[in-house]
Amino acid sequence: MRSNPILKRGLIVSCQALSHEPLHGGDAMQKMAIATVAAGAIAIRTNGADDIRNIKRAVDVPVIGLIKRDIEGSSVFITPTLDEVKAIIAAGADFVAMDVTDRENRIEEASRLTEYAHEQGVLVMADVSTFEEGVLAEKIGVDLIGTTLSGYTPYSSQQDEPDFELVKRLSQELNTPIIAEGRIWQFSDARKALENGAYAVVVGSAITRPQLIAARFVEEVNKAGIRMSSDG
Repeated sequence: MRSNPILKRGLIVSCQALSHEPLHGGDAMQKMAIATVAAGAIAIRTNGADDIRNIKRAVDVPVIGLIKRDIEGSSVFITPTLDEVKAIIAAGADFVAMDVTDRENRIEEASRLTEYAHEQGVLVMADVSTFEEGVLAEKIGVDLIGTTLSGYTPYSSQQDEPDFELVKRLSQELNTPIIAEGRIWQFSDARKALENGAYAVVVGSAITRPQLIAARFVEEVNKAGIRMSSDG
């Protein structure tokens, strides 16, 4: 597996808040990025032109940009069209992250979007859900391949833990750097992903989405309270 010219190996932190979430808007994600880079994050992955722009101004590590957009009748959500690619590039991202799944003629479209990004001097991260999609992503010339969408397409592996098997197979059989992403909640998950060949690991919810972090604590505390009540 070859290295990437601008991305070190290590932890990438996903700093994202959707429009319905408490930390959406303002400088919340910029501050999250500053804090995680201070802790040693080697890159930031973020959603939306405003957050891309604000984070790029504030940190000195690569920024992987994407735009999540619902299109009626389509299941492709991550950077679906050229409009989003152009907005990500204009905001200053070092990488454009996009859906590169084998549905809705997406591979053909992703090939065109990848070519456009490269013409603008910007690298591309392919978000895939299966090994076969990883192979196709490498063929169209992407610069990073992430396991981001494993479990989010109906034909990919459906599991609660990270898809370590996909990380391992992609890392063993492809030359493009593989980024482990998806359901990484524990330190041991990140370490295991690297042990299975990942070039870098993306962690988002476990670091930057307090409503989900708190919910996990609340669930465990409530379980403990029920057990203690029943014991009493």
